[in-house]
Amino acid sequence: MASRLSQPHSLLADQADGILTQETTDLLSSLPKQKGWLYSDHIYQYQNFWYADIHIQAVVNMQRNFKALDTDIIVATNPKCGTTWLKALSFAIVNRFRFSTTGTTLKQHHPLLTSNPHSLVPSLDFHFSTGHSPDLTCLSDNNNRLLATHFSLESLLECIKDSKCKLVYICRDPKDTVISFWHFATKLRPEHLEFSSLEEFYQKFCSGIVEHGPFWDHVLGYWKMSMQYPERVFFLKYEELKKEPKLHLIKLAQFLDHPFSIDEESDGVPEQILELCSFDLLSNLDVNKNGKTPVHKFEHNIFFRRGEVGDHVNYLTPTMIEHLDKITEEMFLHYGLKL
Repeated sequence: MASRLSQPHSLLADQADGILTQETTDLLSSLPKQKGWLYSDHIYQYQNFWYADIHIQAVVNMQRNFKALDTDIIVATNPKCGTTWLKALSFAIVNRFRFSTTGTTLKQHHPLLTSNPHSLVPSLDFHFSTGHSPDLTCLSDNNNRLLATHFSLESLLECIKDSKCKLVYICRDPKDTVISFWHFATKLRPEHLEFSSLEEFYQKFCSGIVEHGPFWDHVLGYWKMSMQYPERVFFLKYEELKKEPKLHLIKLAQFLDHPFSIDEESDGVPEQILELCSFDLLSNLDVNKNGKTPVHKFEHNIFFRRGEVGDHVNYLTPTMIEHLDKITEEMFLHYGLKL
């Protein structure tokens, strides 16, 4: 039996008419909680990570009802680490024989020109927050489903342990992540929730008490799996993708079993995909300036701000930068990971 939860208040529940089961309501009452700042009045620590109420419902639903197929591709990210870009690139790679990236065919038919990447690569988080067994039908080729999540590997593992599905993970310098996340939260914050200053948000981020946090534990889960099972997890760094996009696009296509042929490389197909998925092109499309997400009706334009490396220097003090760098170094020191 399900019951509508009226307290705590949830933006996602309101927007999607989401339902928390009585079981999840009872679960929430037993979990550590902190003040919310984005989706709900509180966030809760569940399976070692912090989630809004409706996202805990999504984890419960997902772990019970979603089993990844061997041919699935799952784009996994911390929030504000390049999710939109990676979804677009992955979609363009996998579907390039269905939808051309050249000439008039591109202008007339490519879905990335008329649909937001978040619509083309469905989020497990959002879809399982609104139903036990949602319809995950999505635009993809005949062999792969393209899906996405912000959930930690710890929360996802139950769904993929018996599958040979591939995971693509992208991480980002946490100094830029915290700035992008703060801007995103400021735009999306419901009126009834108190505004969080950058200084307050920075402290929450450093303590790990943010949606899908701690940031470093999230990264390490996927990083360690990529080291142990490199054929299963492709680990990308946002800064490296920005610096050498063609190189990493070719590596990504190879990992996804959709490698570029010699003829494709000669014809400039990788460059065409990079142009199609570029920030300048996508952010200026009508669908991304004026459209809304299908599930929770978020305005598409909130997913496009700057997409630049090093923007944190315009917001963080030298002391804040040094402190965040120290946390990152200490957290990753013994795992061979540098951001």
